[in-house]
Amino acid sequence: MKFRISIRSFLIACSCVAVLTTVPPANAQVNVTQFHNHDSRDGLYIDSGFTRGAAANLTRDPNFDGTIVGNVYAQPLYLDNGPGGRATIIAVTESNNVYALDALDGSIIWERNVGDPLPAFGPCVILDPLGITGTPVVDLASRSLLLAAMTTPDGGQTKKHFIISLNADTGDINPGWPVDVETVSYHGINFTPVIQLQRAALGIADNILYVGYASFSDCSLYHGWLIGVPIDNPAGVMAWATDAAKGGIWGVGGVASDGKKPFVTTGNTTNTNGVWGGGEAVIRFQQGPIFSGSPVDYWVPTNWFDLDTTDLDLGGSGPLLVDVPDATPSHLIVALGKDGKAYLVDRDNLGGISAPIASAQVAGIQFLRQAAAAYRTNLDTYVAFRADRSTLSTFRITGTSPPTIANGWTVNRGSDDCGSPFVTSTDGTNNMIVWVVGTEDRGNPGDQRLHGYDGDTGAVVYGGGGPNELMAGTHNYSTTGIVARGRVYVAGDNKVYAFAAPLLTPTPTPTPTPTPTPTPRPSQTPRPRPTPPPRPTPR
Repeated sequence: MKFRISIRSFLIACSCVAVLTTVPPANAQVNVTQFHNHDSRDGLYIDSGFTRGAAANLTRDPNFDGTIVGNVYAQPLYLDNGPGGRATIIAVTESNNVYALDALDGSIIWERNVGDPLPAFGPCVILDPLGITGTPVVDLASRSLLLAAMTTPDGGQTKKHFIISLNADTGDINPGWPVDVETVSYHGINFTPVIQLQRAALGIADNILYVGYASFSDCSLYHGWLIGVPIDNPAGVMAWATDAAKGGIWGVGGVASDGKKPFVTTGNTTNTNGVWGGGEAVIRFQQGPIFSGSPVDYWVPTNWFDLDTTDLDLGGSGPLLVDVPDATPSHLIVALGKDGKAYLVDRDNLGGISAPIASAQVAGIQFLRQAAAAYRTNLDTYVAFRADRSTLSTFRITGTSPPTIANGWTVNRGSDDCGSPFVTSTDGTNNMIVWVVGTEDRGNPGDQRLHGYDGDTGAVVYGGGGPNELMAGTHNYSTTGIVARGRVYVAGDNKVYAFAAPLLTPTPTPTPTPTPTPTPRPSQTPRPRPTPPPRPTPR
């Protein structure tokens, strides 16, 4: 049975992998337009303010309001040049509320409700209400905020899935939208709203929006769906679905891409009679989405049928696109399965139903459900993940031919659960810090704090802070933070939180020794000088 997003949910894994990232100029615009910051889903944020010393003194900003209405499972987004040129945080909730907040004080710039959410229905649906779950994405070229929402026009009798585009500056719905997902079909399979759930992060590749769908805890014979909507032509919607029943796209990381083509992982299928039907796979799609069916464009473990029958699928973690320059092959995908294994596959030739390049048992069964982050230090390429309820562990990807999986560092986190990790660096290589939020799990509230660990050693960099650093309403399946302009932002139920790294204090200029003052000659009374206007407090 699939993971249920609730305070009664199973444990999730916190994982990190490494990629190479171009360092932006110091004065470059900073935007967080999608889940884990990049198409690769690496979760790496470069911010010169996050030295280990500064990070150790992080504090929550008590003057940041951040009040919103609704439960939150989606990551917030950030626009440097938001409405009216203001730095802006975007947050969405299960109440189908969408907010643009001032990134400095957390006040509301605009808000919009995109339709009544659904009340909980049936034994498999735990979210109550159910509205926007997956992380939206911003298309900067069109200034559009793209999201998926489940709505009802009549108190829950009618259940609808809509894909919506809002003007990022005003919150208004853009012309030609929304898209009613119930209108799509694939190979004679119709999309049935009542049995499908959207919880994977949305992605954009080559001006097409991609949205993945799964189910309510494996109840009913749903299908895994990938919907493609051209951003400038929403009427041109296309779709792909698993041939076999089930096979949902449900990992919180959702759709990754190489900038041109989307990648997804699918979950367990059923009633296959031993014939592979789209499940248990890493799949690369052509634009559309169009699945070529060529082994170059998909990878499936050879024991996929056994994984199907034991519900130990790949679907709990989305694909991570990782480059390891010294390795052959160097263009990799990291897949993390509910079987507790990590897999490396060749991104340029996925290989069909075949053995991976490398695999290793890195966690217990059922724990790898998460979105991993990616980072590379001066020492190595790492993958960090929570191996069980109390352990944050790492492995390394070796720069060899072929690459292998080797041991890394391990940290015991006591009884604390955590959300999906993210990583900061001052320049893309140095001062790597792996961050997680101590979250709830099945009634256990967790410590509700932000934690940071040295990316090379696992040593504690930030231990959660004092009594003012608590965050309520976080979720172990999905809660993750973002970083922009020296701040960390985390969204919980009914609240967005902001943490600030201390500003660097410049060394004061020494006061010169005064020289003797000559006896003044009589002069006219000087005219008064105007009082200079106050200078703004530096950020």
